[in-house]
Amino acid sequence: MEKLEEKFEKLGVIPVVAIEDAKNAAALGEALIAGGLPCAEITFRTAAAQESIRTLVDKYPEMLVGAGTVLTVAQAQQAVDAGARFLVTPGFDEALVTWSLRADVPIFPGVVTPTEINMALNHGLNIMKFFPAEAMGGVSTLKAIAGPYGKVRFIPTGGINPQNLPDYLALPAVVACGGSWLVKKSLIAAGEFETITRLAAEAVRIGVKK
Repeated sequence: MEKLEEKFEKLGVIPVVAIEDAKNAAALGEALIAGGLPCAEITFRTAAAQESIRTLVDKYPEMLVGAGTVLTVAQAQQAVDAGARFLVTPGFDEALVTWSLRADVPIFPGVVTPTEINMALNHGLNIMKFFPAEAMGGVSTLKAIAGPYGKVRFIPTGGINPQNLPDYLALPAVVACGGSWLVKKSLIAAGEFETITRLAAEAVRIGVKK
């Protein structure tokens, strides 16, 4: 987990991807690597998630590939079977957390209240997804919530963009930010991988400034 935290922190941004056609996975991976972001959180919002994870893991072993929007233990198993190295959930699900801990798979549950943070802490987790970040008050809310939890760190996701990214990354409690703006479904479907590379490179530059 410590090594994963270091990798996230170095990246600054974790691309959050909803991919409709797994045939585009290889080109997406190439675009992200070219942009300096060899990482992807492939969300289970589409039926192509498992195959996309497997393609990225097989073709680009240097990439840090995980699964997001994991809602069930079955999805978690599918993700791990495909080679996912970490799991992200939109909320705190005890069954999923317990399964992941037993399977020795890093998991980052979504939290937005002190109660949920306490629940995660009680399961030995100290890195959590803050979601939906902007809708729940953004940087000011996260700063207030993080105050009592000195050893907890967060991955804000939801509404992150190049404009507010620096403000989030400036918070000591933030490991990295989840971002979908650089890997929009429309860009992937249209084959605009050069644009994805450019957006990834811009995100890297912003992250370096933190």
